[in-house]
Amino acid sequence: MNIYERRNSLLGMELDRYMREHPEFSEKIPDNAHIIMLLEGDKDFNEWSANLGKKQAEKDQPIVYVTIKKLAPVHSRIEELELAT
Repeated sequence: MNIYERRNSLLGMELDRYMREHPEFSEKIPDNAHIIMLLEGDKDFNEWSANLGKKQAEKDQPIVYVTIKKLAPVHSRIEELELAT
């Protein structure tokens, strides 16, 4: 998996989380739409993502571009740990 594929996968997971937390956003996306992820300020990734997305979309399938403008810092979601030695 190359860096763009990894980035796209991570952005896709973040979009899934966002849409679960903001269902009103997902209601704006047409049924059966092909979503192309873009990241503000990352020209190379955006070109790669748009080209791949256009190739993957089926004929007459609506295409929706989602531009992620800002990401919060990554943090662990672990709430409790145990260490044994």
